[in-house]
Amino acid sequence: MDDRRKRLLFRSNHTGMKETDLLLGSFAAARLAAMNEAQVDRFEALLEEPDPDILSWIYGRAAAPARHDNDVLDMLKSFKYYDLKN
Repeated sequence: MDDRRKRLLFRSNHTGMKETDLLLGSFAAARLAAMNEAQVDRFEALLEEPDPDILSWIYGRAAAPARHDNDVLDMLKSFKYYDLKN
C-alpha cells in the first residue's frame, strides 16, 4: 500500500469517535488498497467531515450533501462490519 493509503488507513482508525473508528477503519483495511485514485480522493474528503455527520449519512438518518453522495459513500453504506476480535 502506498504512503497516502497508509496515512488514510491510520486516519480512518483515529477519527475521534470509537464507532466511526471501527466502521471507517475496517472499511479502509478491506477496501482502500483496491480503490482507484479518484475514489481515494473522495474517501479522503469524507474523512474531513465530522464523525456524527458521516455516521448519519452511512445509516441513512440524513441525506449526504451532493459532494459526498458518490460511489465511496455507497460502498460504505453496503459495507458489513464484523468484529474479528470476538
